[in-house]
Amino acid sequence: MRTRARLTSAVADRDATAAALGDLRVNLANAERERRRREELVKKRAISEQEFDQARTSEDSLRARINLAEVQVRASEARIRVAQQDLDNCTVRAPFAGVVVSKDAQVGEMVSPVSAGGGFTRTGIATIVDMDSLEIEVDVNESYIARVKPGQPVTAVLDAYADWPIPAKVRTVIPTADRQKATVKVRVAFDRLDPRILPDMGVKATFFGEETTAPADGGARVLVPRAALRMEGDSPAVFVYHDGRVERRAVRLGQARGDEHEVMAGLADGEQVVTTGLGELRDGQRAQLKR
Repeated sequence: MRTRARLTSAVADRDATAAALGDLRVNLANAERERRRREELVKKRAISEQEFDQARTSEDSLRARINLAEVQVRASEARIRVAQQDLDNCTVRAPFAGVVVSKDAQVGEMVSPVSAGGGFTRTGIATIVDMDSLEIEVDVNESYIARVKPGQPVTAVLDAYADWPIPAKVRTVIPTADRQKATVKVRVAFDRLDPRILPDMGVKATFFGEETTAPADGGARVLVPRAALRMEGDSPAVFVYHDGRVERRAVRLGQARGDEHEVMAGLADGEQVVTTGLGELRDGQRAQLKR
């Protein structure tokens, strides 16, 4: 890799100059001793002034070479920092811990934060999923969005595990609507994650209303005929008739009482439920009440 080679070359230059610097310092120490000896000798007129000047010139030359080597070492260290930064820029670090689920760029392609319009330019290298933050995004018909509240209990059923109801809660209602589909997006968080829950799995979410409680005097509760219940896996539901249409409503059941079943949540007292033809009904279908 060219970037790594530049870093290796800069380190080698720095090390070679540092090694030479050590040798120069040894020679400088020796030149200083030689200069002092000749200085004593010249005072005793044992040697000429020229020989003393040669020793002093040799010392000054070594000191200048040491200064030059120190500057070269600092320059090499600067090149090392630049080469190291270039190499670090070649390492892509994820902003969070997760699992790579797709590789979006191949060797030889260009990666850019914005698309350049070419076939060899990618705006991403890989797709990473934080497995600890998986949640459900549900498109809820805007006619029913007023019934969805943060913290509301939800039961999720994965298409891959139809017999496994997963408890969850509404996390938030995104404050924008899709005009083409007439829906509002709702985010649902699992109460507890499981390794079987994977990104992009198909899932059905059932929203539950507030639980109804029995009056303090033991009065009547909401009861529905067994024929009105439609079981979807382990999730019961009823179809409620309202203003010429039927609405699928998930319910939470209580105790059975003969041919009737107590409803603890999802249905209010006085609402009309459908008891026949449940297998042919769909949510929002037009219907006519027969008396």
